[in-house]
Amino acid sequence: MREFTTGFVIFPNLTQLDFTGPLQVLHRLPGARTEIVAKTRVPVPSGCGMAIVPTTTFAECPPLDLLCIPGGFGVDQAIEDEATIAFVREQGAGAQYVTSVCTGAFILGAAGLLQHTRATTHWAYHHLLPRVGAIPVRERVVRDGRTFTGGGVTAGIDFAFTVLHEIAGASVAQAVQLALEYDPQPPFQAGTPALAPAEIKGAVDQRFAPRLRAFDSILERVAPQLQATG
Repeated sequence: MREFTTGFVIFPNLTQLDFTGPLQVLHRLPGARTEIVAKTRVPVPSGCGMAIVPTTTFAECPPLDLLCIPGGFGVDQAIEDEATIAFVREQGAGAQYVTSVCTGAFILGAAGLLQHTRATTHWAYHHLLPRVGAIPVRERVVRDGRTFTGGGVTAGIDFAFTVLHEIAGASVAQAVQLALEYDPQPPFQAGTPALAPAEIKGAVDQRFAPRLRAFDSILERVAPQLQATG
């Protein structure tokens, strides 16, 4: 019997915490193997400048039991990259768990893996989920069958514990939580649009506005392939 294999798909300009947060949790899955997958073995630059070294390539990657897609500004290019989408589509078809963090949901969507599926993503992009066939749900972690999606960035840690609990049970998940001393106590209550002061929310909305317009244009361009997979 082959070992359970978790695979994280990485691409240039991803948000490193979307990837490293879940990685830190899920690589502790007992008896599992973890792969970091990219088009080549060349180190992949993240959005904060940190380079991530792949362990395998699309061509060499074994069948994955758990497929995880992080997000980040690099999603803009990834959802129009034929090799990336083909790999995600192929691996997602056979995986036991199909998952994403933050805007990685749009890569799953572009691969046709979110059709009529309840999902979440970063709050600023949440309203765009129907454009990739998903049913938007405003929760930090959303499960729909074999599909697990996490909200923005730090939600990836809660997402990973939810998946770990599903696979390995509460005792394992709680032991990992204790080992990592995961006991979040943020200094400000401003981590969601509902909690943030109005002036802070307004400023962040202004910062996201150009990005959202550009991303909407990209979704328009990939619309034909989404219709084909639907």
